[in-house]
Amino acid sequence: MTGANVDQERPLVVIVDDDEAVRASLEELMLSVGIEATGFGSTRELLEADLPERPGCLVLDVRMPGSSGLDLQQHLAATGNPKPIVFLSGHGDIPMTVQAMKAGAVDFLTKPFRDQSLLDAVAIGIERDVAQRADARLTKEYADRHATLTPRERQVLHLVAQGRLNKQVAFELGITEVTVKLHRSSVMKKMEVSTIGELIRVWNALPATLREQAT
Repeated sequence: MTGANVDQERPLVVIVDDDEAVRASLEELMLSVGIEATGFGSTRELLEADLPERPGCLVLDVRMPGSSGLDLQQHLAATGNPKPIVFLSGHGDIPMTVQAMKAGAVDFLTKPFRDQSLLDAVAIGIERDVAQRADARLTKEYADRHATLTPRERQVLHLVAQGRLNKQVAFELGITEVTVKLHRSSVMKKMEVSTIGELIRVWNALPATLREQAT
């Protein structure tokens, strides 16, 4: 792995809190355990920033002037950004906690909190983001392979993934069983799998939009 790639995979924790002293304190806490961190005073500042694509998580204050941490969580979800979030709050608001956790937050910590509690939550968030990024890369790889299939091969793939036998696929598509076998062999080669089980696993990992195109 090159130096640039190593940098791209180093975790980055993004802190959003309107209190500058709190931001500085949290950044120092992250650096104390070797985690790079950067801070913003509002959700708008964060959204306008040009951040590198690196694994990590967000540490958000719930109540801030302008858009709140919960507003940012909803915005990220709506734009397809699943970056893990650890919420911080100066008030023990149970409904707010429930809302944040239901929407996928890693944790909801009430100030004052133990440093270790935050570090533990951040570690979970980073681990989750690393896994999500790996899944996204794999999904893109499968989608790129799927794009090399012909329309007929996509139909065969869809039917095979539904558990259809060769003769059933042949009947549904109005082609011979020999032709089905040829298409299936080509599909497995292009999708880079060696067994039907692997083919079904890759099919299930494809984005729903691609799976629906063959129906």
